[in-house]
Amino acid sequence: MALPGSSRSLADELARGSTLPAPWYVDPAVLALERIFARTWQYLGRAEQVAAPGDYLAGRAGHIPVVAARGEDGVLRGFVNVCRHRGHEVAIGSGNRRALQCPYHAWTYGLDGTLRTAPRSDREPGFPRDDLFLLPIAVDTWGPFVFVNPERGAPPLAEVLGELPSALDSSGLRLSELRFRERREWVIAANWKVAIENYLECYHCPVAHPGFSALLDVGEDAYEIAAHRWHSSQFGHVRPAALQGGDGVPYDPRGEVTVAQYHLLWPNFTINVEAGPANLSVNTWVPDGPERTVGISDWWFGPEVPRGLQDEVMAFSEQVGQEDNSLVESVQRGLASAMVPQGRLLLGSEKLIHHFQALVLEALS
Repeated sequence: MALPGSSRSLADELARGSTLPAPWYVDPAVLALERIFARTWQYLGRAEQVAAPGDYLAGRAGHIPVVAARGEDGVLRGFVNVCRHRGHEVAIGSGNRRALQCPYHAWTYGLDGTLRTAPRSDREPGFPRDDLFLLPIAVDTWGPFVFVNPERGAPPLAEVLGELPSALDSSGLRLSELRFRERREWVIAANWKVAIENYLECYHCPVAHPGFSALLDVGEDAYEIAAHRWHSSQFGHVRPAALQGGDGVPYDPRGEVTVAQYHLLWPNFTINVEAGPANLSVNTWVPDGPERTVGISDWWFGPEVPRGLQDEVMAFSEQVGQEDNSLVESVQRGLASAMVPQGRLLLGSEKLIHHFQALVLEALS
Protein backbone atom coordinates (compact mmCIF):
# COMPACT_ATOMS: atom_id res chain seq x y z
CA MET A 1 0.00 0.00 0.00
CA ALA A 2 1.34 3.43 -0.91
CA LEU A 3 0.40 6.95 0.06
CA PRO A 4 -1.59 8.95 -2.48
CA GLY A 5 0.59 11.35 -4.44
CA SER A 6 4.32 11.74 -4.89
CA SER A 7 6.34 12.40 -1.73
CA ARG A 8 8.73 14.63 -3.65
CA SER A 9 6.00 16.78 -5.17
CA LEU A 10 4.16 16.96 -1.85
CA ALA A 11 7.35 18.09 -0.11
CA ASP A 12 7.59 20.90 -2.65
CA GLU A 13 3.98 21.85 -2.00
CA LEU A 14 4.53 21.90 1.76
CA ALA A 15 7.57 24.13 1.31
CA ARG A 16 5.36 26.63 -0.52
CA GLY A 17 2.76 26.61 2.28
CA SER A 18 0.26 23.96 1.22
CA THR A 19 -1.01 21.57 3.88
CA LEU A 20 -1.05 17.81 3.83
CA PRO A 21 -3.86 16.47 1.62
CA ALA A 22 -7.29 16.18 3.23
CA PRO A 23 -7.47 12.38 2.70
CA TRP A 24 -4.47 12.01 5.04
CA TYR A 25 -6.82 12.97 7.88
CA VAL A 26 -9.77 10.71 7.00
CA ASP A 27 -8.56 7.72 4.99
CA PRO A 28 -8.18 4.45 6.96
CA ALA A 29 -5.51 3.39 4.45
CA VAL A 30 -3.32 6.33 5.49
CA LEU A 31 -3.83 5.53 9.17
CA ALA A 32 -2.70 1.96 8.47
CA LEU A 33 0.58 3.35 7.15
CA GLU A 34 1.17 5.54 10.23
CA ARG A 35 3.57 3.26 12.06
CA ILE A 36 4.93 6.43 13.65
CA PHE A 37 4.12 5.32 17.19
CA ALA A 38 6.00 2.03 16.75
CA ARG A 39 9.31 3.83 16.31
CA THR A 40 9.15 6.94 18.46
CA TRP A 41 9.44 7.69 22.17
CA GLN A 42 6.02 7.51 23.81
CA TYR A 43 5.00 8.73 27.27
CA LEU A 44 3.96 5.81 29.47
CA GLY A 45 3.44 7.32 32.91
CA ARG A 46 5.11 8.58 36.05
CA ALA A 47 8.60 7.60 37.16
CA GLU A 48 7.37 7.21 40.74
CA GLN A 49 5.17 4.32 39.56
CA VAL A 50 8.25 2.22 38.69
CA ALA A 51 10.69 3.45 41.33
CA ALA A 52 11.03 0.33 43.49
CA PRO A 53 12.05 -3.25 42.61
CA GLY A 54 8.93 -5.15 41.54
CA ASP A 55 7.06 -2.06 40.35
CA TYR A 56 5.42 -2.33 36.93
CA LEU A 57 3.39 0.00 34.72
CA ALA A 58 1.34 -1.10 31.70
CA GLY A 59 0.05 1.16 28.94
CA ARG A 60 0.21 1.67 25.21
CA ALA A 61 2.67 3.11 22.71
CA GLY A 62 0.14 4.08 20.07
CA HIS A 63 -1.58 0.79 19.25
CA ILE A 64 1.12 -1.38 20.89
CA PRO A 65 0.53 -2.72 24.43
CA VAL A 66 3.67 -2.11 26.51
CA VAL A 67 4.84 -2.57 30.08
CA ALA A 68 7.78 -1.25 32.07
CA ALA A 69 9.03 -3.18 35.09
CA ARG A 70 11.85 -2.63 37.56
CA GLY A 71 13.62 -5.90 38.32
CA GLU A 72 14.96 -7.10 41.62
CA ASP A 73 18.36 -5.97 40.31
CA GLY A 74 17.05 -2.39 40.18
CA VAL A 75 17.11 -2.18 36.36
CA LEU A 76 14.08 -0.68 34.60
CA ARG A 77 13.15 -2.70 31.51
CA GLY A 78 10.47 -2.32 28.86
CA PHE A 79 8.55 -5.02 27.01
CA VAL A 80 5.81 -5.53 24.48
CA ASN A 81 2.94 -6.44 26.79
CA VAL A 82 1.79 -9.40 24.69
CA CYS A 83 1.96 -13.01 25.85
CA ARG A 84 4.03 -15.26 23.59
CA HIS A 85 1.35 -17.93 23.86
CA ARG A 86 -1.83 -16.56 22.30
CA GLY A 87 -1.35 -12.79 22.37
CA HIS A 88 -3.24 -11.80 25.52
CA GLU A 89 -1.97 -8.70 27.32
CA VAL A 90 0.11 -9.89 30.26
CA ALA A 91 0.12 -6.98 32.71
CA ILE A 92 -2.79 -4.72 33.59
CA GLY A 93 -2.54 -1.31 35.23
CA SER A 94 0.29 -0.82 37.68
CA GLY A 95 1.49 -2.24 40.97
CA ASN A 96 4.25 -4.31 42.51
CA ARG A 97 4.83 -8.00 41.79
CA ARG A 98 7.63 -10.52 41.76
CA ALA A 99 6.54 -11.77 38.32
CA LEU A 100 4.11 -10.91 35.51
CA GLN A 101 1.44 -13.55 34.90
CA CYS A 102 -0.85 -13.64 31.89
CA PRO A 103 -4.48 -13.89 33.12
CA TYR A 104 -5.47 -16.09 30.16
CA HIS A 105 -3.47 -19.31 30.71
CA ALA A 106 -1.11 -18.28 33.55
CA TRP A 107 2.08 -18.14 31.53
CA THR A 108 4.39 -16.36 33.96
CA TYR A 109 7.32 -14.09 33.12
CA GLY A 110 10.08 -12.74 35.31
CA LEU A 111 10.58 -9.01 35.64
CA ASP A 112 13.49 -9.48 33.22
CA GLY A 113 11.03 -10.77 30.60
CA THR A 114 12.07 -14.43 30.66
CA LEU A 115 9.38 -17.10 30.61
CA ARG A 116 9.40 -18.82 34.02
CA THR A 117 6.45 -21.16 33.81
CA ALA A 118 3.92 -22.29 31.22
CA PRO A 119 1.41 -24.78 32.65
CA ARG A 120 1.62 -28.23 30.96
CA SER A 121 4.64 -27.20 28.89
CA ASP A 122 6.60 -30.00 30.55
CA ARG A 123 4.45 -32.42 28.54
CA GLU A 124 5.63 -30.85 25.26
CA PRO A 125 8.87 -32.42 23.94
CA GLY A 126 11.36 -29.74 22.95
CA PHE A 127 9.25 -26.86 24.27
CA PRO A 128 11.40 -23.75 23.48
CA ARG A 129 11.03 -21.99 26.83
CA ASP A 130 14.20 -19.92 26.43
CA ASP A 131 12.96 -18.45 23.15
CA LEU A 132 9.55 -17.37 24.44
CA PHE A 133 10.49 -14.22 26.36
CA LEU A 134 8.56 -10.95 26.39
CA LEU A 135 9.79 -8.90 23.45
CA PRO A 136 12.06 -6.12 24.76
CA ILE A 137 11.65 -2.44 23.93
CA ALA A 138 13.59 0.68 24.86
CA VAL A 139 12.66 2.46 28.11
CA ASP A 140 14.02 5.60 29.76
CA THR A 141 13.05 8.34 32.20
CA TRP A 142 13.26 12.12 32.21
CA GLY A 143 12.35 13.90 35.42
CA PRO A 144 8.94 12.57 36.55
CA PHE A 145 8.24 10.94 33.16
CA VAL A 146 8.67 7.37 31.86
CA PHE A 147 9.04 6.89 28.11
CA VAL A 148 9.12 3.74 26.00
CA ASN A 149 10.06 3.14 22.37
CA PRO A 150 9.10 -0.10 20.59
CA GLU A 151 12.03 0.38 18.20
CA ARG A 152 15.00 -0.72 20.27
CA GLY A 153 17.53 0.78 17.85
CA ALA A 154 15.98 4.25 18.07
CA PRO A 155 18.10 7.26 19.09
CA PRO A 156 18.44 7.71 22.88
CA LEU A 157 15.71 9.71 24.57
CA ALA A 158 18.18 12.41 25.62
CA GLU A 159 19.18 12.93 22.00
CA VAL A 160 15.56 13.29 20.89
CA LEU A 161 14.77 15.70 23.73
CA GLY A 162 17.51 18.04 22.56
CA GLU A 163 17.06 21.53 24.03
CA LEU A 164 13.68 20.74 25.59
CA PRO A 165 14.95 20.11 29.16
CA SER A 166 16.83 23.41 29.09
CA ALA A 167 13.68 25.23 27.99
CA LEU A 168 11.75 23.78 30.91
CA ASP A 169 14.55 24.68 33.30
CA SER A 170 14.28 28.28 32.13
CA SER A 171 10.70 28.37 33.43
CA GLY A 172 11.98 28.29 37.00
CA LEU A 173 10.36 24.91 37.69
CA ARG A 174 12.25 22.18 39.50
CA LEU A 175 10.80 18.95 38.11
CA SER A 176 12.00 16.96 41.12
CA GLU A 177 9.90 19.10 43.47
CA LEU A 178 6.59 18.79 41.62
CA ARG A 179 3.87 16.60 43.11
CA PHE A 180 1.41 14.60 41.02
CA ARG A 181 -2.22 15.74 41.29
CA GLU A 182 -4.34 13.60 38.97
CA ARG A 183 -4.93 12.03 35.54
CA ARG A 184 -7.83 12.81 33.23
CA GLU A 185 -8.83 10.91 30.08
CA TRP A 186 -10.59 12.42 27.08
CA VAL A 187 -11.79 11.82 23.51
CA ILE A 188 -11.90 14.12 20.48
CA ALA A 189 -13.88 13.39 17.30
CA ALA A 190 -10.97 14.33 15.04
CA ASN A 191 -7.82 12.89 13.52
CA TRP A 192 -4.85 13.05 15.88
CA LYS A 193 -2.93 15.24 13.42
CA VAL A 194 -5.73 17.81 13.31
CA ALA A 195 -5.63 18.02 17.10
CA ILE A 196 -1.84 18.39 17.24
CA GLU A 197 -1.84 21.04 14.53
CA ASN A 198 -4.35 23.11 16.46
CA TYR A 199 -2.07 22.88 19.51
CA LEU A 200 0.84 24.18 17.47
CA GLU A 201 -0.46 27.66 16.66
CA CYS A 202 -1.89 30.61 18.51
CA TYR A 203 -3.01 32.40 15.35
CA HIS A 204 -6.53 31.36 16.42
CA CYS A 205 -6.16 32.49 20.05
CA PRO A 206 -7.52 36.06 19.77
CA VAL A 207 -10.68 34.72 18.13
CA ALA A 208 -11.26 31.44 19.94
CA HIS A 209 -9.70 31.82 23.42
CA PRO A 210 -10.79 35.03 25.18
CA GLY A 211 -9.59 33.90 28.61
CA PHE A 212 -6.23 32.75 27.28
CA SER A 213 -5.82 36.00 25.35
CA ALA A 214 -6.70 38.08 28.40
CA LEU A 215 -3.96 36.29 30.33
CA LEU A 216 -1.16 36.13 27.73
CA ASP A 217 -0.01 38.52 25.04
CA VAL A 218 -0.82 36.54 21.87
CA GLY A 219 0.29 39.24 19.43
CA GLU A 220 2.49 38.07 16.58
CA ASP A 221 5.55 39.89 17.90
CA ALA A 222 5.04 38.90 21.55
CA TYR A 223 4.11 35.21 21.30
CA GLU A 224 7.33 33.32 20.61
CA ILE A 225 7.60 30.09 18.62
CA ALA A 226 10.60 27.89 17.81
CA ALA A 227 11.02 24.65 15.85
CA HIS A 228 13.79 22.14 16.56
CA ARG A 229 14.57 18.73 15.07
CA TRP A 230 12.17 16.68 17.19
CA HIS A 231 10.27 19.22 19.22
CA SER A 232 8.69 22.64 18.92
CA SER A 233 8.02 25.30 21.53
CA GLN A 234 5.72 28.24 22.22
CA PHE A 235 6.25 30.94 24.87
CA GLY A 236 3.57 33.35 26.08
CA HIS A 237 4.25 36.41 28.22
CA VAL A 238 1.72 37.51 30.83
CA ARG A 239 -0.08 40.74 30.04
CA PRO A 240 0.70 43.52 32.56
CA ALA A 241 -3.04 44.05 33.02
CA ALA A 242 -3.43 40.38 34.00
CA LEU A 243 -0.90 40.80 36.79
CA GLN A 244 -3.10 43.62 38.11
CA GLY A 245 -6.26 41.54 38.06
CA GLY A 246 -7.70 42.85 34.79
CA ASP A 247 -11.11 41.89 33.42
CA GLY A 248 -11.47 38.38 32.06
CA VAL A 249 -8.32 36.97 33.68
CA PRO A 250 -9.14 33.35 34.61
CA TYR A 251 -6.86 33.09 37.65
CA ASP A 252 -4.11 34.96 39.49
CA PRO A 253 -1.00 34.54 37.27
CA ARG A 254 1.46 35.94 39.76
CA GLY A 255 4.07 33.36 40.73
CA GLU A 256 7.41 31.82 39.91
CA VAL A 257 6.46 31.02 36.30
CA THR A 258 6.53 34.35 34.50
CA VAL A 259 6.41 32.97 30.93
CA ALA A 260 3.98 30.22 29.90
CA GLN A 261 5.47 27.36 27.86
CA TYR A 262 3.86 24.87 25.49
CA HIS A 263 5.97 22.15 23.88
CA LEU A 264 5.39 19.28 21.47
CA LEU A 265 7.77 16.34 21.52
CA TRP A 266 7.35 14.44 18.26
CA PRO A 267 4.98 12.94 17.51
CA ASN A 268 2.23 13.22 20.15
CA PHE A 269 3.48 14.31 23.60
CA THR A 270 2.76 17.84 24.75
CA ILE A 271 3.97 19.69 27.84
CA ASN A 272 2.20 22.72 29.28
CA VAL A 273 3.49 25.14 31.88
CA GLU A 274 0.95 27.84 32.67
CA ALA A 275 2.00 31.23 33.96
CA GLY A 276 1.83 31.70 37.72
CA PRO A 277 2.27 29.01 40.38
CA ALA A 278 4.53 25.99 39.93
CA ASN A 279 2.56 23.74 37.60
CA LEU A 280 3.05 21.33 34.74
CA SER A 281 0.73 19.13 32.71
CA VAL A 282 1.36 16.66 29.91
CA ASN A 283 -0.91 15.23 27.23
CA THR A 284 -0.79 12.31 24.84
CA TRP A 285 -2.76 12.24 21.59
CA VAL A 286 -3.33 8.74 20.18
CA PRO A 287 -5.35 7.76 17.09
CA ASP A 288 -8.36 5.55 17.69
CA GLY A 289 -9.40 5.30 14.07
CA PRO A 290 -8.87 7.94 11.36
CA GLU A 291 -11.36 10.42 12.83
CA ARG A 292 -11.08 9.90 16.57
CA THR A 293 -8.32 10.72 19.07
CA VAL A 294 -8.03 9.46 22.65
CA GLY A 295 -5.67 10.90 25.20
CA ILE A 296 -4.72 11.53 28.78
CA SER A 297 -3.69 14.57 30.77
CA ASP A 298 -1.44 14.25 33.83
CA TRP A 299 -1.09 17.18 36.24
CA TRP A 300 1.66 18.19 38.67
CA PHE A 301 1.95 21.20 41.02
CA GLY A 302 4.50 22.57 43.42
CA PRO A 303 4.01 21.38 47.01
CA GLU A 304 3.19 24.89 48.22
CA VAL A 305 0.46 25.64 45.64
CA PRO A 306 -2.94 25.80 47.41
CA ARG A 307 -5.52 23.30 46.26
CA GLY A 308 -7.91 26.06 45.28
CA LEU A 309 -5.37 27.69 42.98
CA GLN A 310 -4.59 24.29 41.47
CA ASP A 311 -8.28 23.91 40.69
CA GLU A 312 -8.36 27.33 39.01
CA VAL A 313 -5.35 26.57 36.80
CA MET A 314 -6.84 23.21 35.82
CA ALA A 315 -10.22 24.77 35.10
CA PHE A 316 -8.51 27.34 32.87
CA SER A 317 -6.74 24.61 30.92
CA GLU A 318 -9.95 22.58 30.63
CA GLN A 319 -11.81 25.60 29.27
CA VAL A 320 -9.16 26.21 26.62
CA GLY A 321 -9.27 22.50 25.78
CA GLN A 322 -13.03 22.54 25.31
CA GLU A 323 -12.76 25.55 23.02
CA ASP A 324 -10.09 23.73 21.01
CA ASN A 325 -12.16 20.55 20.79
CA SER A 326 -14.98 22.45 19.12
CA LEU A 327 -12.52 23.88 16.60
CA VAL A 328 -10.77 20.65 15.63
CA GLU A 329 -14.01 18.68 15.34
CA SER A 330 -15.27 21.33 12.91
CA VAL A 331 -12.00 21.10 10.95
CA GLN A 332 -12.42 17.31 10.81
CA ARG A 333 -15.90 17.66 9.33
CA GLY A 334 -14.56 20.10 6.75
CA LEU A 335 -11.73 17.79 5.73
CA ALA A 336 -14.08 14.81 5.54
CA SER A 337 -16.25 16.68 3.06
CA ALA A 338 -13.44 16.30 0.47
CA MET A 339 -14.45 19.65 -0.99
CA VAL A 340 -11.13 21.37 -0.18
CA PRO A 341 -8.32 18.94 -1.08
CA GLN A 342 -5.55 21.02 0.56
CA GLY A 343 -5.33 24.09 2.75
CA ARG A 344 -2.84 26.98 2.71
CA LEU A 345 -0.76 27.87 5.76
CA LEU A 346 0.59 31.25 6.79
CA LEU A 347 4.19 30.17 7.22
CA GLY A 348 5.04 33.01 9.59
CA SER A 349 2.20 32.41 12.04
CA GLU A 350 1.86 28.65 11.46
CA LYS A 351 5.53 27.72 11.27
CA LEU A 352 5.17 24.92 13.80
CA ILE A 353 2.37 23.25 11.82
CA HIS A 354 4.63 23.35 8.77
CA HIS A 355 7.40 21.73 10.84
CA PHE A 356 5.02 19.04 12.11
CA GLN A 357 3.62 18.23 8.67
CA ALA A 358 7.14 17.90 7.27
CA LEU A 359 7.90 15.35 10.01
CA VAL A 360 4.71 13.45 9.16
CA LEU A 361 5.69 13.33 5.50
CA GLU A 362 9.22 12.26 6.41
CA ALA A 363 7.93 9.48 8.64
CA LEU A 364 5.44 8.13 6.13
CA SER A 365 7.81 8.35 3.18
